[in-house]
Amino acid sequence: MTIRLERQDGVATVTLDRPEKHNALGLSDAQALAGIWRGLRTDRSVRAAVVTGAGGRAFCTGIDRDAVAHDGAVPQPHAPFAVEDPLLSIGPKSNDLWIPVIAAVEGMACGGAFYLLSEAEFLIATEESTFFDPHTSYGMVSAYEAMDMAQRMPFGEVARMALMGTAERISGRRAYETGLVSELTPVGGTLDAALSCARVLASYPLSAVQGTVRAIWAAREAARNHARALAPPLIALGNLSPEQQAERFTGRRGDGPPRMR
Repeated sequence: MTIRLERQDGVATVTLDRPEKHNALGLSDAQALAGIWRGLRTDRSVRAAVVTGAGGRAFCTGIDRDAVAHDGAVPQPHAPFAVEDPLLSIGPKSNDLWIPVIAAVEGMACGGAFYLLSEAEFLIATEESTFFDPHTSYGMVSAYEAMDMAQRMPFGEVARMALMGTAERISGRRAYETGLVSELTPVGGTLDAALSCARVLASYPLSAVQGTVRAIWAAREAARNHARALAPPLIALGNLSPEQQAERFTGRRGDGPPRMR
């Protein structure tokens, strides 16, 4: 299993378990994640959730390009008004789950990982955690990712992250300073800290907690939904072809280390 689900003390722990691939997601992983969130909607034993990545080196690095290439390219509509994105529905809110979800981030979190992080109620990370968005470096529009993270980060921060691509990474400390991360722990401590918070939430009356989650999200959904409606044509018009993206991806593997801030 590349996605693990454990339940204890009213808390579900969802672990991305492909540490050898930095917990990158293949097509089957994306489907499994969506299925887990949908399943938790009717699981009365679970009242809060934590999502994390195995291995310590990465929370998630988005889509596994090698796996997608092996499975075959995702067919795209013939008009720029819709886009087939295999990671678009991997988050809990996209699957209509309204229990609180906490993200425990160790190591790297980039690109498609933001679909998960943007749909968590809050993030816990370490100073050594790093966040970046590689899309522009590979000739791709950062649309959904940037739009979702713009709901969580100051405008200038998300603009710089989305535009600078692989040249820069945001440290856990900087993410904490800008409000993306709510707590910093020592390396290896994010899961325990997240579980501690989740157990508190699970001990409260379920309807009060879910109602509060829904209220918080209602305050941001109008802007988020309006922005997302613009994403497909921006992606269709701005992306390089898959072949050109692959060339840039291969060519940039030899680049020097990114700047950390």
